[in-house]
Amino acid sequence: MSNFEQFHFDFYQSNYTIDDQEEGCNSYGSDKNLCESRKSQTEKQPPAGAFVPSDMLLSPQGYTGQILQPTHSPHALSQLDYADGFDEEPPLLEELGINFEHIWQKTLTVLNPMKPADGSIMNETDLTGPMVFCLALGATLLMAGKVHFGYVYGMSAIGCLAMHALLNLMSVSGVSHGCVASVLGYCLLPMVILSSSAVVFSLQGIPGTVLALFIIGWCSLSASKIFTSALAMEGQQLLIAYPCALLYGLFALLTVF
Repeated sequence: MSNFEQFHFDFYQSNYTIDDQEEGCNSYGSDKNLCESRKSQTEKQPPAGAFVPSDMLLSPQGYTGQILQPTHSPHALSQLDYADGFDEEPPLLEELGINFEHIWQKTLTVLNPMKPADGSIMNETDLTGPMVFCLALGATLLMAGKVHFGYVYGMSAIGCLAMHALLNLMSVSGVSHGCVASVLGYCLLPMVILSSSAVVFSLQGIPGTVLALFIIGWCSLSASKIFTSALAMEGQQLLIAYPCALLYGLFALLTVF
């Protein structure tokens, strides 16, 4: 018993401390990661006098360029070439197939039935002008108190399909749906003039009937002229003008009545 008391007394009187090297690690647990990182760095360091390869030594690399003048690299040059590629791309309207010069030429060709049509331009599938003219026809009919947007688009679609089938039977080279829709849509412009006249005065009379017949002949003559020049169908203009007159006659009936 006396030996145990002597050992207990000697233990507490000694200068031994447990946390002499890990004092900050076990205080509150907050510096545990810092202590472990210091230990790992201490273990990774080679002992004094050991051989260290030259690759492991950190050699500071300074900035060799000038201030506000970064050094050029091949990657930066490739980025510059990529940025310059945008300047060589065509405009967005041209990629979408919208050419205002061609639209204006087609409009003038429709407005002047005696003007010869350019077959290369008329053979394009441009639907910008036809959509605008269809909307204008529906808007002018709406101003006259007639809500006929559905009839306008429905008769346009059915007429395009019928004319496409007829022209493929009559022509040697054939024609696409877009070309037929483009020509018939552009030739709808005189019908917009007729519907605009219905806003000002009534077309239910002899003057209105005469004006409607004149507009029908105008539209059918322009459409047949464009189809014969675009599809090389010389001598068949009257055969094409007859179904075109029937189609535009439906639009005239829709406008007058």
